[in-house]
Amino acid sequence: MAEANPVYGPFFGVMGASAAMIFSALGAAYGTAKSGTGIAAMSVMRPELIMKSIIPVVMAGIIAIYGLVVAVLIAGSLAPPDAGYTPFKGFLHLGAGLAVGLSGLAAGFAIGIVGDAGVRGTAQQPRLFVGMILILIFAEVLGLYGLIVAIYLYTKQGAA
Repeated sequence: MAEANPVYGPFFGVMGASAAMIFSALGAAYGTAKSGTGIAAMSVMRPELIMKSIIPVVMAGIIAIYGLVVAVLIAGSLAPPDAGYTPFKGFLHLGAGLAVGLSGLAAGFAIGIVGDAGVRGTAQQPRLFVGMILILIFAEVLGLYGLIVAIYLYTKQGAA
């Protein structure tokens, strides 16, 4: 049985859970920080727009939730090799973690850049707000695509 399920199989699952959380949290942190600096600069001129400008920060935080969901799913199905955790499952979990983590990193970067420029621009021209929201939605959906692929990969483990 040890030959069928080598000892290194769960390592890839643990790395998948770690990648899901680390990369998505990095993206969320960058999006929050970048948007936050735009909010701080904008609030000097137009303090009444602060609450309306929090939207990019909230959307960046959702990216981390995607990674958390996948990391918890993967961590919940980790098992020792002798309990049936195959390298195939480990590779699927690694792929799922990387899918949601790296797409979350990219989405966080996009949300941060758009959020920063968007809130600053909205302070000068309020009609930019709807456009900023639409662009933020398109940036957020990049992370959602990664979540969908990650969940799809995660559910494939029953096929092993």
